[in-house]
Parts: sequence; structure tokens; C-alpha cells
Amino acid sequence: MSDLIKMPAYQLAQMLRERAVSALEVLDAHLAQIARHNSNLNAICTLDAERARQRALLADEALALGENWGILHGVPITIKDIFETAELRTTAGYKPLKDYIPKLDATAVARLRAAGAIILGKTNPAELASDWQGINDLFPRVNNPWNLNYTPGGSSSGSAAAIAAGLSPLDLGDDFGGSIRQPAHFCGVFGLKPTERRVPTTGHIPELPGRPKCIRQMLTIGPLARSVEDLRLCLQLIAGADPRQPDIPPVPLDTPSPKSLENLRIAWTDEFPAFPVASEIKKAIQSVAETLSTVRTHVEQWVPKFDFVAAWQIAWATSIYNAVCAAPVGMDAAFIQKKTAFMFREATQGEREFRKLGSVPGMVFPIFFNPNLKGYFEALTERDHLIAQMERELEQWDAWLCPVAMTPAFTHRATGQAIEVEGRKVPYMMASSAYTEPFALTGHPVVVIPIGQTKKGLPIGMQIVGKRWREMELLEIAQEINKVVGDFQHPSGY
Repeated sequence: MSDLIKMPAYQLAQMLRERAVSALEVLDAHLAQIARHNSNLNAICTLDAERARQRALLADEALALGENWGILHGVPITIKDIFETAELRTTAGYKPLKDYIPKLDATAVARLRAAGAIILGKTNPAELASDWQGINDLFPRVNNPWNLNYTPGGSSSGSAAAIAAGLSPLDLGDDFGGSIRQPAHFCGVFGLKPTERRVPTTGHIPELPGRPKCIRQMLTIGPLARSVEDLRLCLQLIAGADPRQPDIPPVPLDTPSPKSLENLRIAWTDEFPAFPVASEIKKAIQSVAETLSTVRTHVEQWVPKFDFVAAWQIAWATSIYNAVCAAPVGMDAAFIQKKTAFMFREATQGEREFRKLGSVPGMVFPIFFNPNLKGYFEALTERDHLIAQMERELEQWDAWLCPVAMTPAFTHRATGQAIEVEGRKVPYMMASSAYTEPFALTGHPVVVIPIGQTKKGLPIGMQIVGKRWREMELLEIAQEINKVVGDFQHPSGY
């Protein structure tokens, strides 16, 4: 049944519960799809076919006996190779970890297993989750299923490519600055960045195994899928306090009141001040706003009173301090050398106006070579102010619609090579993350949904931003919007 690879996880789970299909049939359909396409995509870097098949047989036997392991009983899923998986190689795309086999699952992985999911394999990431393309020294480069000459984005590169191509119905990713959202946009799939500290990050790399936990701000864990329903299902399973990570608060998921599109107040913008956007993305978001207005949604073009340039700079300062903490406890010389070369390209490529505005290298090197607690706490204090500012601005709206990145998927290139946006050369980092970093900084939840395609046939996604700790409400809104503006489209040939 080739249709099995096109179904979302929640439908597969229902079919399995009703015994309309067996777990082994579902698994074999996905294994066949992987065999057909993964050699071109390189989306899955570690396949665990034999153990997955054994688990699928057990799942079928359990259902025959009336036993149910959980809501995902027998559903095959993939895990970004940045999360520890018990007895299964976990590399983070980093050569020193090429033979690392953890003893324990990351907390989010353990919760998916406990719900009955079968781990099919690991998806190919950017090295140590630190690039906007799927490039590392262990595995071949990840390609975009919509066009193999284009990147699927990063750092959840293999995750988005696998979901789009039907290699997996559900994947677990991470988002520190846009690593779920940008690949979802580039590959035409759905993604969720939850509120910061909603989901435990225990067992997440790049802090190397056995090293101190340094990344304590902005990092979130969330799913990539082919439906909003699957995002909701996965969040309900992975969210919640964790004894291994005491800074995750025991805040229950919100219970939204059902709202029709007619009763929603939706803000939208197609461009942030100072950050240009490809015209096809702007037109797609304008079209969404027009469509919503025809169904009597209160829709208003709006830009918050928010300093996006300051948010960009504070986000990077906070990220760099986290990286500086992590660097002395495991980053090898080769990795640092590559990042230095990348920073040189970032500092020299792109129009001077944008380089001056973004100034990532200008922030990196002073902090890296002279880190101090005063600077770190000053950045965190500024971050607190910006969080409060964004919260105040969003209070009047049910959700806010905006671009995910300055461009659709771009062609493969050296990390740090400038990206063209409407005839202008923009530095690599800014073009990739100017629209995702503000919400990484403020910790607000964001859903990405596909809303169209470019003339070249590349997907266009849109961010739907909600209030902190209100993910379930945001997902309800995203589902309603998705009903009228489009849905997941399968890439041709998959």
C-alpha cells in the first residue's frame, strides 16, 4: 500500500488501532520508500531496520491480544541525529561522535517510545546543529526533495526532507534559532517550535556526552510532520516536567476554547523593518491575508513596536555566550577552524549595509576571545525586556502571520556564502534567520505551515506566532487557517 507513506502519523495510528493495516505493513512501506529515495536525498543517516521490524512484529502481536502501547502504537518515526537514542548510534554529524552509542534515550525520545512509536532511524543534521544546510563530515550532504540542487535548510535538514519525501510520517527536531522552522519552510512541511522550556532538552547534543549543560536559553524541541494534527499529537506526548532537568516547569498544556475563523483577530506582515523578503514570499502571505478576509476573519496588516535589529543582535549575543561556554568542553580544533572560515565569509560577503546591520562576526570574536559574565547577564537582561515587549504587542491578537526566511530554499553553497534577495546580496546568517531569531529570543511558540510555491516549484511556508504557553490554542488557529489557505503537497516523484 504505497498510500501508507503519504498518510500522517495520526491516521496511521488510527488504522493500526482498528487493525485495518499491520505495523509491519506500515514499516515495510516506509522502508521501501527509503530504499527508493534515500540514496539521492541522504535524509536518513542511520537506519535501524532490523530492530524496527522486530518491534513492528511485537506491536502486531500485542494488538492481536488486545494490548495497546499508546497513541502511536506501531507507528514508525524518525529522530534527528542530535538526540541520544538508547543502543542506537547518535553522532550529531560530528566525527568525534561517529561511534557513540548512548545508554539512555533523550527524554523526548523516551516519551515517544512510551507512546508506542517505533524508531525507524536517525535523520541527517547539520554538524552539531550549527548550520542552515545539511552539511557535516560524517554523511553526504542532504538534498531537498523538491529539487536536489537546493538545500532542505538546517539544522533539521534530514528531518524535513524525510517528512516531505514520505520516508517518515513524524520526526523529532530542535530549534535554537530556526532549525525546525526554516527546513519546514524550505521543504513544504509543518513544524512547531514550542514555548521555551515547554519540552525537556535532556539528552540533546551539542553539549558532548558527559560534559556540562551549557545551552540553557532559547533551545526548544518540537516535531516536523505533514499535518497540524500530528504537531499537536506529538507536543502532547513530549511536553512536561522532567526530573532530569529541573528547570522545566510543570506547566500544563493550555485548553483552548474553540474559535471559528470569523471570531479570530489575526495580524500579518510580509516584511520586517530592515530585512528584505523575496517578492514571491510577500505575495503568498498577502494572498493568505486576502483569503482570510473573504471568510470574515478580522485581518490587519501590522508591524509590532519591537526592535528587530536589537532582537537579532541580542539573540546572537546570547547564542554566542552559550557556544563559548560549550567550546572549551569538547569542540575540537577542526570544528573551530571551520567555524572561523565561515565567520570570515560571513564578515566579507553581502552588501556592506547588511553586514554592518547584522555584524555576527563582529559579535562573535570579541565575546569568544574575551567572554565575561557581565556581558552575558547584560544580554540576558536585554532579552527579558524584549520578551516583555513582544508579549505586550501580541496581547491584542490571536495570532500573527509573517515570513519564515528572506527567501525560499536556496541552492547548495559554502557555509557563509551570501544569498541573493531581490537582486541584493545578503549575508548568509541574516538571509536564513532574520525572521526566526526574534521568536527564538523571546521564546514564543510558532507553527509553520505551507502556503504555496514559487514559480520554480519550491515551497513557501509561513510562521504563525502565538502567545507564550498557549501552544494548543495556536495549533487550533493554525489548523483553521490551514483549511482555507492550502495543505501539504507531495513533491513530484515521491
